[in-house]
Amino acid sequence: MTPFPPRLRKLTLTLHVTASVGWLGAVAAFLALAIAGLTSTSPQTTRGVYLGMGVVGWYVIVPFSVASLVTGVVQSIGTVWGLLRHYWVTANLLITAVATLLLPVHMQPVGHLADAAARAALAGGELEGMRIQLIADAAAALLVLLTAAALSVFKPRGVTRYGRRRQRDQSVLPH
Repeated sequence: MTPFPPRLRKLTLTLHVTASVGWLGAVAAFLALAIAGLTSTSPQTTRGVYLGMGVVGWYVIVPFSVASLVTGVVQSIGTVWGLLRHYWVTANLLITAVATLLLPVHMQPVGHLADAAARAALAGGELEGMRIQLIADAAAALLVLLTAAALSVFKPRGVTRYGRRRQRDQSVLPH
């Protein structure tokens, strides 16, 4: 496929960067809320935190993850990098796809805590294991997203087998 014209490439890049940075920022905010939910001694704060986490998760993090995946695929198809030509692009695709697919699973404890908080104030140690799990999950997600961002910035060298074959086929074609 031929690369996108410059304006379309810049538009898709802008959409992808916006979705990816939004996802990263929302996960960072989610982590801060998870820490506040575990450490707060105020029942009102704890209730608000877990209700807010449900909203942030489903209405910000999930849509940004899907948007990042979709715009990343579109962006890579429309550029010289290609979708499966370079290891860093393939790694980012896998990271984003796996993270997006696992996200609904990791949102289940959030829903459980939000439901519990909506029914009554959570006592100090109530559902503590689940509350700690949210911190660990958010911290791991943040690390994964930072890894994807670093791959996009540093673009480590390495062409996949498919990429080498494409380069070889293009060099054989008459110009």
